[in-house]
Amino acid sequence: MNIRCTYCQNLFTVGRLEKLAALQKMQSKAIDHFDAHCPRCRRANSVSRQKLEIFTPAWQEGLKTLEQDVAEMEKDMADKTNAMQAAQNAPVAKKTPAKPVAKPKAEAKAKPLAKKPAAKEPAAKPAVKKPATKAKTKTKK
Repeated sequence: MNIRCTYCQNLFTVGRLEKLAALQKMQSKAIDHFDAHCPRCRRANSVSRQKLEIFTPAWQEGLKTLEQDVAEMEKDMADKTNAMQAAQNAPVAKKTPAKPVAKPKAEAKAKPLAKKPAAKEPAAKPAVKKPATKAKTKTKK
C-alpha cells in the first residue's frame, strides 16, 4: 500500500506484515486510525482502519496464519536452545595442546630508513597582463 506523507509529500510503502500488525493492534485496542511513520521526515501519518481493510484482502485469515507461523518459530527456537544447552552441559574430552614450533630468528637487522629528498617548490607562474578595458564616453545628442 502506497502512502503519500502529508508533511513532506514523500511516497512510501507499507508492507503486508506491517498492515497485518496494525490491523491486529486496532482490533485488540478498538482504535480507528494507524500511524504510519514517514521514512524521510519521521512524522506520523494517520491511516484509517477502513483504508487498511480495503488494501489488505482476507486480513483475518492472514492474521491466523501469521500467529501459527510465529508459534512454530518459537517452538523451533526453544528446541534449538534446549539442544545447545544440552551440548554445553555434556562433558568434553580434554585435548592435549600441540607443542609450539620454534620459529627461526631473523639474522638481518633492521636497516635505518633512507632520508627522502626534500620536495621541490613549484616554479612561480609568470604574471599575465589583462587587457585594459575601454572607458565609455558619453556623447551629446
